Amino acid sequence: MKIAVNQENGIAYVQEKKIVISNVQSALDLMATISYEYGCNAMIINKEAIVEDFFDLRTRLAGEIVQKYVNYGMKLAIIGDFSAYSSRALKDYIYECNKGNDLFFVTNEEEANKLIENSK
Repeated sequence: MKIAVNQENGIAYVQEKKIVISNVQSALDLMATISYEYGCNAMIINKEAIVEDFFDLRTRLAGEIVQKYVNYGMKLAIIGDFSAYSSRALKDYIYECNKGNDLFFVTNEEEANKLIENSK
């Protein structure tokens, strides 16, 4: 897995296009790696590296993962195009998350860095 760390702001960028987060345990494992091996408390990940069930709120996967990340103080920004999703609930979820301080849905790395830095 390719992970780039910005030493200036302590944000890790998981630069994978294959699925890295497939369930709660893989999300916890990734968080532990980012935290303990790289010393970061924030990460950016590509949408393609997260199993599609995450974006179907009925599965509750997003809620479970996000709750773990918030509890452990790990900020998360997901980069991708979310316009293809027609779920009103997901659109509302994305809107509310982007107003908060822990989880962000963005279109590029620069936007991810800015939101994470402003939330610290």
